[in-house]
Amino acid sequence: MTLRLSAQVAERDVDVELSLASGETLALLGPNGAGKSTVLGVLAGLVRPDEGRATLADETLFDLPATWLPPHRRAIALLAQDALLFPHLTVRRNVEFAPRSSGASRAEARARADQWLDRTGVHPLADRRPNALSGGQAQRVAIARALAAEPDLILLDEPLASVDVAVAGELRGMLAEVLAARTAIVVTHDALDAYLLADRVAVLHGGRVVEQGPAREVLTHPRHPFTAELTGLSLLTGERTATGLVTPTGLALGGTPTAPIPEGRAVTAVVRPSSVTLQAGTPVDGSAGIAAVVTALEPRDDLVRVRTDRLTALVPAAVVAELRLTIGARVTLTVPPAEVRISPA
Repeated sequence: MTLRLSAQVAERDVDVELSLASGETLALLGPNGAGKSTVLGVLAGLVRPDEGRATLADETLFDLPATWLPPHRRAIALLAQDALLFPHLTVRRNVEFAPRSSGASRAEARARADQWLDRTGVHPLADRRPNALSGGQAQRVAIARALAAEPDLILLDEPLASVDVAVAGELRGMLAEVLAARTAIVVTHDALDAYLLADRVAVLHGGRVVEQGPAREVLTHPRHPFTAELTGLSLLTGERTATGLVTPTGLALGGTPTAPIPEGRAVTAVVRPSSVTLQAGTPVDGSAGIAAVVTALEPRDDLVRVRTDRLTALVPAAVVAELRLTIGARVTLTVPPAEVRISPA
C-alpha cells in the first residue's frame, strides 16, 4: 500500500514530506522533539495538521481543509511504546479484539488471533491475563493484536524501548520476520533497529526531513550530524584537496573519494572511530599525526569511546589505562587515508 504524506503542524514546528512504497518498512530516526511521534499521530488521525495531504493506496486519509478521515476509518494500526493491553481480557481476547472491531465473526477473529499468537511466539500464553505477562511477552501480544487487524499500514513508536536488552534482541528478530513485505513505519533511536528492520531511513531534525534513502546507504554514509552520532561515526565537512580534504578548522586528512571529485569542491567525510589510533602526547615533528585534546571518555562494554576536539576514537579500555588518558589530555591521532570516505557535499 503506497503511502504519500505532506503535512504541516505549526504548533509543533513540523513540516514533513514522506513517501513509502507498498511492502516497505521505513525507519524514522531523530532526536527527542524532532517530530517523529507527531508524524505517527498525523497518520493515525490523532493529530490534525494545519494543512497537508496524505494518501494510502487509493484512499485519501486527509486533504485539508476539506477532507479528514477519522482514526477508526483508517486501515492503520499504531503500536505505542507500552503494550496497553486490556487488563480484563485474556491474551487471546486482546488479540481477537482487533478483527472483531472491524466486523469479523467470532470464529474468524479467533482463527486470526491464534495465527498471530503463533507467529509472535506467545500462543502458549493465550489464556493468561496481561498482569501475568513479562514486559517482553506483553509487547509480543500487542504486536499480534496490531497485526491481527490486518492493517494496510502499521506504525510502531519505539517498540523495543520498554524492554531490556536481552528481550529486545528476541523481539527485533520477531519483528523482522512479521514485518517482511508489510508497509510499516518504525520510530526508533537505535541504528541496529534501522539496519535490521527497515528498507529505508528518514532522519527528522527540527521537524524537517534532513536525510533519507536506503537504510544501509544512509547509515554508512550519513550526511547529517545526528545520523553520524546515531551510527557512531565521525562526520566532517570541508573542501576537497589533492590528497583528501581540509575542514574549516584546519584539520587536513588524507582520504578516499567515493567518486571523482575536483579540488576545491565542498565535501563530507565519514570516519569510523575504530579506525582511529591514538598515542599520548603531541605529534612528533614531521609526522602525519593530528594534535588533539580529549574532551570525553565514554565506556562501551570493554571499549572506550575517546572523544577529542578533532575526531573520536574507539579503543580497548586497556589502552586508555596504559596511556593514562583523562579529559584534557593531549593526544596524537592517526587515520589511514583508506578509512576516510569522502563524498560530495
